[in-house]
Amino acid sequence: MAALKEVMEKLREKIASPPSMQGVTATYQFVLEGEGGGNYLCRFVEGQGSIEEGTAENPNVTITMQAGDFIDLVSGRLSATMAFMTGKLKISGDFGLALKLQGLLG
Repeated sequence: MAALKEVMEKLREKIASPPSMQGVTATYQFVLEGEGGGNYLCRFVEGQGSIEEGTAENPNVTITMQAGDFIDLVSGRLSATMAFMTGKLKISGDFGLALKLQGLLG
């Protein structure tokens, strides 16, 4: 299984300037629990994305998962819909913004 930091590096490249996020300004907080987990924040400013370790003060969306499930999600082994429906993916905040991010994670 890939380490979370490696997955975040790949995700960092993917979110740099995705067309689906054009014009979006939002902060996403990832709370990745369990072994190898951590807190990461993903910021979009006018569609330009960045990821860093840490905690956002007032995120628009908070996504909570087990670190292993998040790695599976980003690697395409777990669908976001299935993860949400089975309780492996918890979302709080602006659900519309969460849906915009969905295509970038899988």
